[in-house]
Amino acid sequence: MTTILLVFTGGTIGSLASAGTISPSGTARHLLLEQLYARQPGYRSVSFNIIEPLQLLSENMSPIAWTALVEAVLEADPEKYNGVIICHGTDTLAYTAAMLGFCLARCKMPVLLVASDYPLTDPNANGLCNFICAIEFVMQICRRGVFVPYRNWQGMCEVHLGGRLTCSLQLGSDFYSVQGTSLLRFINNRFVAPYPGLTGIAMPHGVGEEADSCPVAARFSPRLLMIRPYPGLNYLHYDLSQVDVVLHDLYHSGTACASGQWGEGASLLAFLRRCQAAGIKVYLAPALYGTDAYESTRALLAAGAEMIWNTSIEAAYVKLLLAYGNFSDDGQRAHFIHNDWIGERVG
Repeated sequence: MTTILLVFTGGTIGSLASAGTISPSGTARHLLLEQLYARQPGYRSVSFNIIEPLQLLSENMSPIAWTALVEAVLEADPEKYNGVIICHGTDTLAYTAAMLGFCLARCKMPVLLVASDYPLTDPNANGLCNFICAIEFVMQICRRGVFVPYRNWQGMCEVHLGGRLTCSLQLGSDFYSVQGTSLLRFINNRFVAPYPGLTGIAMPHGVGEEADSCPVAARFSPRLLMIRPYPGLNYLHYDLSQVDVVLHDLYHSGTACASGQWGEGASLLAFLRRCQAAGIKVYLAPALYGTDAYESTRALLAAGAEMIWNTSIEAAYVKLLLAYGNFSDDGQRAHFIHNDWIGERVG
């Protein structure tokens, strides 16, 4: 018999709509199983042990809640099960997927996050499809790691590696892996390679033995500041008195404003000098490593910013939270930040 630890945390998949408002509901979890058995009664042979450590919309997720989630999963002794399925909202899905990838890296069974673009009562919702894919992954594939099965609008369900999932596109609810590097497609209840010409199921570097040595627990620094670039950004608006480390997001070409022609408040270079004077390290992401780079990127690196190469902004953010939450030594932090533990690095 297949046994699965089923973890509910709220989110759209755990919510109902009433009078124009979508809110978490304790009855939604029963609806998911009712829909499952109605669609395919054979799944009654699967044994689910249900826990609900959280009940919130995922936009309200925080590192404190992450710690509670990881502790609840570990306390349930996941090694007793064939797999773990965590029902989660979509807004912070990519961040939680990356976090679980690191914090549950040593688990020997698959951990899958399942979300829904609409409440389950909506006939257009993809939650049940994603849930079925997760169950079948446990039964058919059963590879260790953290994965996210998700069906995009009018598309097929694909399985993404947790450390490579990105947040959904603006004004939409579709999800993709960085560089389109999904692992598998789920077609007619079977898993196939995601691209023509590929055969078999190839897990990327970092899913396997490397994860056994992942050195972090679910401890997150509360003193990280993440900044996103946009035209007109004024760095003088930031108070650094409660900050130990900065993660600066980049434009798609791995760049940010390095010019002082619009004043010091507009220049990341000037902000870097301010951070260095305060003993605050600044990291940059995402960017692909290559022989050529824009002059702005070269200037930022020459000025002391540190790049987290070939990693999504979501995974980079989680890595820094964990690095500064688990270690006080700069060497240990650097070892964790710049190594590939769960296949989060591409290329």
